[in-house]
Amino acid sequence: MDEGTRYLPIADALRRKIVSGELAEGDRLPSTPEIEREYSVSNGVARKVLNTLIQEGLAIARTGSGTYVRSRPQLDYLVCSWHRNAHGGSPFKADMEGRGSSGTWDFDSRTATASSAVRERLALEEPEGDAPDVMQTDYLYRRDGAPAQLATSWEPLRLTRGTPIVLPEEGPHAGLGVVERMRQIGIEVTHSADYVSARLITAEEARALAAAKGDIVLVRSRTYYADVQPVETADIVTPADRYRLLYGTSMWDAQWES
Repeated sequence: MDEGTRYLPIADALRRKIVSGELAEGDRLPSTPEIEREYSVSNGVARKVLNTLIQEGLAIARTGSGTYVRSRPQLDYLVCSWHRNAHGGSPFKADMEGRGSSGTWDFDSRTATASSAVRERLALEEPEGDAPDVMQTDYLYRRDGAPAQLATSWEPLRLTRGTPIVLPEEGPHAGLGVVERMRQIGIEVTHSADYVSARLITAEEARALAAAKGDIVLVRSRTYYADVQPVETADIVTPADRYRLLYGTSMWDAQWES
């Protein structure tokens, strides 16, 4: 077996011990020097073994301590139903309070020139040079103080510039959610549309969410509309091993006349 693949049977052996429970959650895995001695491999091969298990989400490295079998959190859910948003206020905060938890968030807002993908979602015209045309806000949502999900939202400045809601998290209507905030400037949000996909977590997202390399995240690309006019769009990133996404639909159709 060549040097480039010598890590595979070692990683397989440790993986089997983790999956079978022989190595339980929180147990310390062999260190790089211990793997080198036990299997007569190089430092590079030993590091590849541990990195493979980390990337697969089975292990987590703790600086100055070692690599450990990763604890798997109990799978919970986040409410994404449209009817929850219609009550006004933050849907995330309402969802957390409804289950006896505290929903809070950190944020950073700034004007920006929308990317081509965001321009398409918001039906924006081509920018005038580098002139900013959206308010971009980055969020880190927390449940009982622990990171739960990330989001980045974009709102067209042609709708909000010069109004009390131009900053989503500052001013008299801060933190009320898109539906209630838009209502303050005479815009009635009628519906939203989500595209949901899954991908590997990025290094930056892993740091923010206290997650591991190799984790899978669910990504919702959500756009709010006032009839056919997009008024806000956002990318929402949720760890797939912590949360399921709960959707529901309200039925408003009138009964048929016979």
